[in-house]
Amino acid sequence: MKKSILLGIAASFFFAFTFVLNRQMNLSGGSWIWSASLRYIFMLPILFAIVGAKNELSYVLKDIREKPMEWILWSTVGFGLFYAPLCFASAYGASWMVASTWQITIVAGALLSPLFYESAETENGIIKNRNKIPKKSLKMSLIILAGIFLIQLQQAVDVSFLKTLMGVIPVIIAAFAYPLGNRKMMEVCDGKFNTFQRVFGMTLCSIPFWIVLSTFGILKVGLPGKEQIVQALMVSIFSGIVATILFFKATDMVRSDSHKLAVVETTQAGEVIFALLGEIFILNSDFPTVLGLIGIMLVVIGMILNSLTSSE
Repeated sequence: MKKSILLGIAASFFFAFTFVLNRQMNLSGGSWIWSASLRYIFMLPILFAIVGAKNELSYVLKDIREKPMEWILWSTVGFGLFYAPLCFASAYGASWMVASTWQITIVAGALLSPLFYESAETENGIIKNRNKIPKKSLKMSLIILAGIFLIQLQQAVDVSFLKTLMGVIPVIIAAFAYPLGNRKMMEVCDGKFNTFQRVFGMTLCSIPFWIVLSTFGILKVGLPGKEQIVQALMVSIFSGIVATILFFKATDMVRSDSHKLAVVETTQAGEVIFALLGEIFILNSDFPTVLGLIGIMLVVIGMILNSLTSSE
C-alpha cells in the first residue's frame, strides 16, 4: 500500500505540469482546444514506440478489435471528457486553483464505488459483490471539499461568480470522468495488460475524439503556434506519459480493494502544492490570499488524513 501511495504522490508532481503549462499557454494566447488535443496526439507515437519495442502491440490491438465499443467509450470518457474540460477551465483561473478544484475527483472516486463489483470465491463458485461507498474516505474528503470551497470563494470575490463557475463546472465533469474511465477500463482489461499497454490502448481509442476537437480548433482558432506546440509536447511527456503511467500503476496495484483505490486517488491532492509552487516560481504569479492558503491547507490535511485511514 505504501508503494502505491508513493507512486501516486510522484504522479501528482508530474501531473502538476499540466496545470502550470496549460495556464502558461492560455496566458500567452494559445487555445485550450490545442492544449488538450496536442497532448494525446503527441502521446500516441511515443507510447506506440514504447509498447512496440516490447513486442506487446498485437495483444492490445487484438483486444481492441474484439471489444471496440468498450475501448472507445471508456477511453473517450477517461481521457477525452477528462482533459478537454480541464484545459477549458485553465482559461478561467490560476493553475493552483484549477488543481485544487480538481481534487473533487477524490470525492468522485468514492461516490463511484457502487458502480463496480468485487469478485469473491465461495463454495458455490465465484460471486460478485457490489462495492460500497468507503465512508471513512468520504468523511476525510469533506475536509478537502471545504478547502476547495474557500479557494473558489476567493476566486469569486476577486473576479466574478460567473467566471468562477466557468472554471468550476468543467473541472467537476473532468473529476468524475477520469476515475470512471480509468476504473471501467480496468474492468475491460481484467488484468491482461500492463500499464503501458493500457495507456497506449486508451490513447489510441480516444484519438477519434481528439480528431473531432482538432477539426473544430482549425475552424475556430486556426493552427497552433510553435510555442504552444513545444509546451504541449512537454505536457505530453511529463503529464501524459510519466504521470499517467505512475498513477495507473498505483491504481493497478490496489484495483481489487475499493477503499485502497480511493485512498490512492487522494494522493493527487499533492498537485495543489506543486501547481502553487509552479505558478509562483515559473509564472511569477501573486501568492494566494489568507483565504486561499487556508483552503490549500485543508486540501492537504484532508489528503493526509485520508491516507492514514488506509490501514484501518
